[in-house]
Amino acid sequence: MASSEAPPKRQFVNFGYYKVDPQWRRLPKDERDAGKQEFIQAIEEYIGKVIVVPYSTIGIRGDCDFLLWRISYELELFQEMSAKMLATGLGKYLTSPYSYLSMTKRSVYVDNHIHEGQESRRLKITPGRAKYIFVYPFEKTREWYLLTKAARQGMMDEHIEIGHRYPSVKLNTTYSFGLDDQEFVVAFETDSPEDFLDLVMALREAEGSRYTKRDIPIFTCIMKNLKDMVDTLGG
Repeated sequence: MASSEAPPKRQFVNFGYYKVDPQWRRLPKDERDAGKQEFIQAIEEYIGKVIVVPYSTIGIRGDCDFLLWRISYELELFQEMSAKMLATGLGKYLTSPYSYLSMTKRSVYVDNHIHEGQESRRLKITPGRAKYIFVYPFEKTREWYLLTKAARQGMMDEHIEIGHRYPSVKLNTTYSFGLDDQEFVVAFETDSPEDFLDLVMALREAEGSRYTKRDIPIFTCIMKNLKDMVDTLGG
């Protein structure tokens, strides 16, 4: 008898990067302050419906100023929320040079690598528990997908073992197949950037890295509360 139990819901994930027009910083202070407050209120209106974790990239990247990591069970909420954000006094001066859309999905490679809090085994993300996040889109070559499952599993076992050497780095992998240009979006949370650097260097030496097609741009972001993130744009 077939089970009538509904499959577990998967989350939509958006990594939205924004850049403020320098003209905004030349506005009178009271106009800037009002625009910032409107922007914050537009985001807070979605509390309970969309998880939003703000990060600043000011002084780190020249092509974007902040990241909003958004998670929801409804794709349409990203669109509704963005429309309200862009209609605010601050939002009218924002562009979005990068935006990555993905979904949660259970990894097919983790059955032999079970450990506490393992994100790749779950369909729900628990974000925002570290000071830094490192995000990039990721694609494998077509040759990777033509390998046997056993061959891919062997290389992923090595990949996963290397990751376990750096317990301070938490990996969140989400899937973009058919939703966006990349295949995956990877987001590494940590309080130790040096551990993430060493992890990436170690992964470059893994056998599976020969099948990497794209893993840039890479964004280094610092977590802030919403008010502090907006204040980094200029007072």
